Amino acid sequence: MTITDQLFALQDVAFGDFQAKLMPNISRNNIIGVRTPALRALARKIAKTDAAQEFIGQLPHRYFEENNLHAFIVAQTSDFDEAMRQTELFLPHIDNWATCDQFTPAAFKKHPDELLKAVRRWIESSHTYTVRFAIKMLMTFYLDDLFCNEYPQMVAAVKSDEYYVKMMIAWYFATALSKQYDAIVGYLTEHRLDAWCHNKTIQKAVESYRISDERKAELKKMKI
Repeated sequence: MTITDQLFALQDVAFGDFQAKLMPNISRNNIIGVRTPALRALARKIAKTDAAQEFIGQLPHRYFEENNLHAFIVAQTSDFDEAMRQTELFLPHIDNWATCDQFTPAAFKKHPDELLKAVRRWIESSHTYTVRFAIKMLMTFYLDDLFCNEYPQMVAAVKSDEYYVKMMIAWYFATALSKQYDAIVGYLTEHRLDAWCHNKTIQKAVESYRISDERKAELKKMKI
């Protein structure tokens, strides 16, 4: 049984219909309908097999779930250099927000300096989901102890009309407000984001349980 056959064995058609509504840019014919816990379990089961290594070498994939399984397999790679090599190969083939957002190689956490070099390249890419991934890496790994004022400046400098890039910019700044409020709020008071990202940042921040009611009240007053 091929890996694709194994994915079809886990198929939930109704769930596939639901997923298709969340990803209008992906054809329903390219969605099998497999729940994420089942995909992660399959990735854990096969990650170290020759079949899995052959599978991740077969880009591009046809199905959404093949891309997600690919992401989950690469995410388990413990060696940083290999995880980065596989990530560089995979990023150009990511074609939706869900695969992008669920892809977080574990090896990246212990190598922030090396990862940052790649992030600086990715964030200047012309490929929507490579840019989104770069911002996601800054949000995931560089908003706590490793925070530096340069990083939100990098995100604010991104100029794009792509919806999925703009949404990630807003998500980044809303998360940053919950963790580094004093360093970030100036991006709103000084109108350093475009109007859409500005307002979406405030919306997402107001929806966050990690921001106090007092600060939420302040943020609401900043809406353009």
